[in-house]
Amino acid sequence: MKSKRARVQITLWHFLRSFLILYLCLFAGNLISALLPFAVPGSIVGLLILFGLLAFQLIPLRWVKPGANILLKNMTLLFIPIGVAVMNYYDLLSQQLFPIVLACVVSTFGVMALVAYCSHYVHRERIIVGAKPDQVEDVVIAKEKDDDNALSEKKKC
Repeated sequence: MKSKRARVQITLWHFLRSFLILYLCLFAGNLISALLPFAVPGSIVGLLILFGLLAFQLIPLRWVKPGANILLKNMTLLFIPIGVAVMNYYDLLSQQLFPIVLACVVSTFGVMALVAYCSHYVHRERIIVGAKPDQVEDVVIAKEKDDDNALSEKKKC
């Protein structure tokens, strides 16, 4: 049975390791961002590094989880500097309100259109390569029957 002191030390080590990994990814992202010939926020590059490390299982998730949970629980504190900046530049933002809102609306509808197109492209019916024409017709007929059955089930509800 572990003593209370040993459990506290292990817990502190888990938090220290977690924040160390998060900060190393952030510092590496800032360094890479400074070396790139185009502007990318260092924090974004750091997140991509962390994602790569986790996705390729170079570091286990349990090493990062304690620090990430603390950051997520206290997320509102991280927005205070942004709120202060908005208040400091309120006069400038109010003068440029129309272009900002226009950019938000146009980009929102642009993203919606792009997602709709990509979804339509991914979910379209495809011709089965190497299939005989009569097999393709059987697949199409079966799909139409499934669609008809689903429609009749919806009507019953």
